[in-house]
Amino acid sequence: MDWQKIVALMIVAVTAALFIRARFMRRKAKFPCDSGCGCASNTAAPGPSVVYHARKGERPEIIVKMR
Repeated sequence: MDWQKIVALMIVAVTAALFIRARFMRRKAKFPCDSGCGCASNTAAPGPSVVYHARKGERPEIIVKMR
């Protein structure tokens, strides 16, 4: 086996290992809460909602709904 095949197989192995690691690693919750309880605070006002609507053969629409 020449060096190019070895390098290509190493790249594939590292990529597979990173995907497997990401699959089984526990995700940390990132909530902006001052109390430390992990609950989401309701102090921020909800922003506008953007809806993208498109179908094949039709003109796409962008709808902005203010809450």
